[in-house]
Amino acid sequence: MNIALIGYGKMGKEIEKIATSRGHKIKLIIDISNQHDLTVENLKECDVAIEFTIPKSAVQNYFTCFEAGVPVVSGTTGWLEKKNEVYAKCKETNGTFFYASNFAIGVNLFFELNKKLAELMAKWPDFEVEMTEVHHIHKLDAPSGTAISLADDILQILPGKESWVNDKTPEKNQINIKSERRGEVPGIHSIKYESEVDFIEITHETKNRKGLATGAVLAAEYCKEHSGILTMKDLLNI
Repeated sequence: MNIALIGYGKMGKEIEKIATSRGHKIKLIIDISNQHDLTVENLKECDVAIEFTIPKSAVQNYFTCFEAGVPVVSGTTGWLEKKNEVYAKCKETNGTFFYASNFAIGVNLFFELNKKLAELMAKWPDFEVEMTEVHHIHKLDAPSGTAISLADDILQILPGKESWVNDKTPEKNQINIKSERRGEVPGIHSIKYESEVDFIEITHETKNRKGLATGAVLAAEYCKEHSGILTMKDLLNI
């Protein structure tokens, strides 16, 4: 496939390595120095776009890809307040949009483990839940998109929990997500259930960006045969 890389930071460069090792060609690279090259005309030379940028530019990037008729795979987080608008535009243009807050296979299995644990804990109100996410100092959004996804899954299962807060003392109906930014940590996510006598904790720790990049390339390959609004659940068949 011919791939457009929209965003050429550390993730973009790792995606380039994985994609070329799997026989794909990077046809177009867009970074902060050549944003004017992200045009419908240039995108039409590509089979798929992989987008890892920043929240303020992501949505317009998606729309440009939809206009070009090019499937877009995105791992940018922090833009979800415009989710309905993006999904509507995708459907209007008969486009393909594959979004994941985290493309790592292990993280997506962790999502399923998180839901299973929440189902078990729903019967035991003496346990209080909280979350912690740790990332590198360059990450712009907090909490992370992965943490939000984990929290949203818990909120759908645990009785009495209605919302999450970030780094605040939670009300009884809230889940607190603690965010830490230090060094070059790729990503650590923990969910802890604690009572007066014990606690249960599950953790996923990302060692490097390779797993994220591999998942993004697998998603791009998946878009070759599938269309519409897609997620890692579709790719992993879970």
